[in-house]
Amino acid sequence: MDPIDFGVIGFTDADRVYPGSRYSEVRDAIFANPYQKVWGAPGEPPLPFRQPIFFDTLREIWRGRHFLTEAAQRSVDAHADLRWGPDKKGFRRIVHPWGVALTGLWEITEENDYTGYFQKGSKALVIARYSNGGAVQRGKPRGQGIAGKLYPTTDPHHAEPLKTANFFTIDDIVGAPTRYLQDVEFVNAPNVTLSNDWGTAPIVLMAGVIFAITDKDPTERQLHEIAELGKPADVLTHAPRFMRLKLVDGYPRIEGEGLDSRDEVLALMFDKGDPTPKRQLVFSIEVTEEGEVTGVTGFKKGTFRNWKRIGTLSFDNAVASYNSDHVLHFHHPNWRMNRDDPSTAVRPPRP
Repeated sequence: MDPIDFGVIGFTDADRVYPGSRYSEVRDAIFANPYQKVWGAPGEPPLPFRQPIFFDTLREIWRGRHFLTEAAQRSVDAHADLRWGPDKKGFRRIVHPWGVALTGLWEITEENDYTGYFQKGSKALVIARYSNGGAVQRGKPRGQGIAGKLYPTTDPHHAEPLKTANFFTIDDIVGAPTRYLQDVEFVNAPNVTLSNDWGTAPIVLMAGVIFAITDKDPTERQLHEIAELGKPADVLTHAPRFMRLKLVDGYPRIEGEGLDSRDEVLALMFDKGDPTPKRQLVFSIEVTEEGEVTGVTGFKKGTFRNWKRIGTLSFDNAVASYNSDHVLHFHHPNWRMNRDDPSTAVRPPRP
């Protein structure tokens, strides 16, 4: 098996300047080169997959690259929404390399005390990516996640570049045996259970240690970027600590032993062989302040109470494509000792 080419995985001069991006530009990029021209049509190739291999990571370290450090620093410091690289082939993710890109709308419908795009009445275009941390086949541990970026507009043709607010939600970073999408709870403070998948565990453990050095907490991703999106400068930030995304009721369970999780997501939206989405994929947006995250690196468990539904995240189109796996980029919000106070950021902005 040929070694993995990770591409330009570290921070570059192109990452240094971030004027924002146009929703239409990013949307067009992720739909430009699908693995299957029409999902599920006869004659289409299978979706690509290669299990993340610990030795590929060791090979890069052996060659003298500060490989995981480069990736961790870039994920926090680089705000770019698309990272093409000098060869226009992007980069290879160390974890969550395979996924489905989704487009849709973030909408807050209920009163709450939070600021920015958590406020009631907020609507934002969203580009997101559903992905797996290890295996993609049902019956194996899969770290199922949804990362997203909010654009402060509802106009898909908005002409000026806009800076996005990014979020990350996962069920278990290593992987969990959850069989159906309906049963997955996507949380911004996910569990970490190394014993769920000892094959993926070494990569996750190494990446987690490096990320903790880079930005303090390798698992919980704060939500202040959403709480500050569109917020007047004279208004104090108020972000929820915990957020959960959960598929709303009413969807059929897609059956199939060993089913590829990407096929499950696409089957909920499309009929095989038909390029037009037939159904939206709708998740409830829920928040709470009540919860604890206990444990140590490698074994963490979140316990949450009194979730409050405040809105919906509705996806109207989706694609599994090369650019969504290699070019689409999500910035990790930097850790703050006080999530509502920018001056308490652990990692200062890169000059």
